Amino acid sequence: MSDPHADLALSKLEILEKKNAEALLGGGQARIDAQHAKGKLTARERLDLLMDPGSFEEIGKFVMHRSKDFGLDKEYYLGDGVVTGYGTVNGRLVYVFSQDFTVLGGSLSETHAEKIVKIMDLAMKNGAPVIGLNDSGGARIQEGVVSLGGYADIFYKNTLASGVVPQISAIMGPCAGGAVYSPAITDFIMMVENTSYMFVTGPNVVKTVTHETVTSEELGGASTHSTKSGVTHFTAANEVACIQQIKQLLSYMPQNCEDTAPIYPYEQQGEELRPELDTIIPENPNQPYDIREVITGIIDTDSFMEVHQNFAENIVVGFARLGGRSIGIVGNQPAVLAGVLDINASTKAARFVRFCDSFNIPLLVLEDVPGFLPGTDQEWRGIITNGAKLLYAFCEATVPRITVITRKAYGGAYDVMNSKHIGADMNYAWPTAEIAVMGAKGAAEIIFKREIAQAEDPEAKLQEKVDDYQRKFATPYRAAHRGFVDEVIVPSQTRQKLIRAFKMLENKVDKLPRKKHGNIPL
Repeated sequence: MSDPHADLALSKLEILEKKNAEALLGGGQARIDAQHAKGKLTARERLDLLMDPGSFEEIGKFVMHRSKDFGLDKEYYLGDGVVTGYGTVNGRLVYVFSQDFTVLGGSLSETHAEKIVKIMDLAMKNGAPVIGLNDSGGARIQEGVVSLGGYADIFYKNTLASGVVPQISAIMGPCAGGAVYSPAITDFIMMVENTSYMFVTGPNVVKTVTHETVTSEELGGASTHSTKSGVTHFTAANEVACIQQIKQLLSYMPQNCEDTAPIYPYEQQGEELRPELDTIIPENPNQPYDIREVITGIIDTDSFMEVHQNFAENIVVGFARLGGRSIGIVGNQPAVLAGVLDINASTKAARFVRFCDSFNIPLLVLEDVPGFLPGTDQEWRGIITNGAKLLYAFCEATVPRITVITRKAYGGAYDVMNSKHIGADMNYAWPTAEIAVMGAKGAAEIIFKREIAQAEDPEAKLQEKVDDYQRKFATPYRAAHRGFVDEVIVPSQTRQKLIRAFKMLENKVDKLPRKKHGNIPL
């Protein structure tokens, strides 16, 4: 614990050396040991794992709080509970802050907030990502409103930086109350299983107000937020794995909104044919298959990094490389709820599409969608507004956009899933594609209702009309005749076609009408 008046007898260099050593200890060895006993790393250990060796430059190492109330005038720690600075990750500039739980529980003070804001300002001026390693007990209660004001200052900077530079938040301990809103504004949230949690109000308050008994882990742990709420995009078994995920995620992103998506060296492998794709769609149109197998058959080997893997599993989103080029993938998942769009799937995909568009990452859409999920639950909770979010996100996106219809493309969901009509650049279909207003059985029952009712054998007549509708409409060819599908392709040629198409689109320029900003249906 630092005493501002204790260094008078030392030389100037000795004072500096002493302060540097003191800053590195944070809240002291006993608290560092306590941090380790919880299975957690310290703020500086996390930075050592994240940053390229020897690249980290600290800013604000000697900052101390300015408070005098409630005994704080007797507790001073250099750095004031957060380590901030810049350096490189895999050779690329990033700005970081790492909260230090050993200093007053990592609580956020006025000066703690100022350090984070300074880093964010530098990141925006210099066009580089911001990474926050969060481990804090919340606002420093002894400081009152100035600590709350510090949070608001950070929220404001998060919002200004949104869409300018990538922002990644790793939750590595408690994150409660107002502290949760900064990560929530950032682009991606990562949580560590069993040692991190996020909630607006903790278990004690919940019990007092709603009489529910719940643990911190159940209320806001990594599992809860990755499966139930969708608040977190990634979970990791431990902090080392979490930091590796951050590094991997950064590899798909440009430095800022003016930069282009990364392209890594790639040598073409012959004709790039993938014969396994020719037999991946089942003969029975109602039989499921895993869209991840299609993704694997298209992208560069082992390059897929799925986002929100355990949330809204009826849609799959994530980053991959195609011929070395970084792309974002959105694919309906027939193996879960037949791949329908519901509220969670729509918002999950919309958020991902908007991120990719913000940072010039081309989009590939793999479509097999029977429609929107029906029912009172969905309607009453706003499937109309939430489904419109995905529609809006695609309509607004100006990055290269390509769709491949593998099987079903029915009703309004056909429009929403990056159709030609809402600005997709290239639309391909496999021969197995079914593009229609609705499924053949439902359509036949409506169109030929009277004829079926009057038939001697209504069941046979219905089947006849279903087969007739299937032949005429449940194919890709009507859409291809109209130019709504650019080409019907052999599935095994999909990778080859996509590599060439994205290469063709790499200099695409498309601008939205001049406006302050649109009003997305939130």
